[in-house]
Amino acid sequence: MSAAHTPMPGSEHRPGDIASSDIEAESVVRQPRPAGGGTGRVRRAPKPKLTGLLDSPSRNLTFGIAYILTVMTLGITAYMACGWSFRDALYMVITTVYTVGYEEVRPIDSLPLYITTISLIMSGCTGIIFLTGVMVQLITVSQLNRVIGQRRMQTQIDHLSDHVIVYGYGRIGIVLARALTASSAGFVILEQNEGRAAEAREEGCLCIQGDATLEATLHAAGVTRARVLATVLPNDAVNVFITLSARALNPDLSIIARGELPSTESKLLQAGATKVVLPTQIGADRIAELILFEESSRLIDSLDRNLRFQQALHAFGIELEVITAAPNSPAAGMTIAAIERQARGSFFVVQINQRDRDVFTNPPGTTVVRDGDGVVLFGRPNRAAALMALFEPRRRAGIRG
Repeated sequence: MSAAHTPMPGSEHRPGDIASSDIEAESVVRQPRPAGGGTGRVRRAPKPKLTGLLDSPSRNLTFGIAYILTVMTLGITAYMACGWSFRDALYMVITTVYTVGYEEVRPIDSLPLYITTISLIMSGCTGIIFLTGVMVQLITVSQLNRVIGQRRMQTQIDHLSDHVIVYGYGRIGIVLARALTASSAGFVILEQNEGRAAEAREEGCLCIQGDATLEATLHAAGVTRARVLATVLPNDAVNVFITLSARALNPDLSIIARGELPSTESKLLQAGATKVVLPTQIGADRIAELILFEESSRLIDSLDRNLRFQQALHAFGIELEVITAAPNSPAAGMTIAAIERQARGSFFVVQINQRDRDVFTNPPGTTVVRDGDGVVLFGRPNRAAALMALFEPRRRAGIRG
């Protein structure tokens, strides 16, 4: 049995350490930038404003129809009050409001009829002009908004720097976008599907509809000024190609790539990905953790819900993790004090979840770790080598404590 461990957000020793939850997505934008990459944080940006004066033609249409119906009702009532029949009054109102100009059905020979007819001509024609304008607006507003909105949006994107580019507005992309929005991080969505791109804009996100495999699309998203690119499509081949293209355009870019198959992980890393996320593997590890180490999972869940605590840990470069002591690993049979001594400060143990379901929080240094025990630890980002040396199955004789 190999060591199964589920790292917390921001871990450095596995490419698939970033999951699709809100807290984990926020940790993406807090990763250190590669050497020579400029600032160490994603620049905050205000929520984009993508609405304009012509964005509600339906409201104008409703008002115009209500106005015309009101005018016509009042006109019919006024004519009937002057002694006309409903049929004659309706005919007179329609021909007047719609400016047809047929001969009057009855002579206009009294002051009330003159006042009613003049008022009907003025108010009815005004309403029809307004309603006609609304109909033209309904036909043209989508095109106008598209042109104006795209120009406004592109202007906002051109002013972004040290931002995040997210390619794919699917299940993971939506969660990631919401986490970035909640943290006020500047980001741009790239989405090829027109419907999903429209959904992203409705959510208030800066979104470019286009194919990210094209360099022109990446340039439009500001890839040369960006700090992080997250390609989260469920297509491994496209993710590899985008990684290659983005790495060529910006060597300092931090690239987070999604992988569906475990075999794709090495290809994405060779293509230039900084980290690789394997959602299936992360989900399986999490389920195994819930089954095998229920108490440890409760501890981590309670900490996950405390966002401020997580942010404080990341600020100090500390991460919480659960790992299994594999059979025939150097850690199996060692005391906690010996494990921490061999780790040389890269992590320290806070809880032991034994195979017989006994849980020891803040265990003493003399506690012995056995095969299959779950170890909850606080660690630093550079702990990967120490974890592999201690908890992976032994290939050669290790130090026992």
